[in-house]
Amino acid sequence: MTALHWFKSSYSGNDGPDCVEVALDWFKSSYSSNEGPDCVEVAIAAAPAAVHVRDSKARDGDQLAFAGSAWAEFLGFAARR
Repeated sequence: MTALHWFKSSYSGNDGPDCVEVALDWFKSSYSSNEGPDCVEVAIAAAPAAVHVRDSKARDGDQLAFAGSAWAEFLGFAARR
């Protein structure tokens, strides 16, 4: 089981009752090797629809986020290659 990564919703205020946190459930990409330089994890957020990507060897490092439509376009492009 992977650990959830919690973060504050962009719809939350800084103070007061409107503070919401959401979590991403990360999983290893099927294209990643078990031990090697190609380790990618992804997490899918429902609202707003987005796919988050990170390096599984640097889980606290930078992450990329793609709109669901952009991710689908990327996968279509990659499949044609």
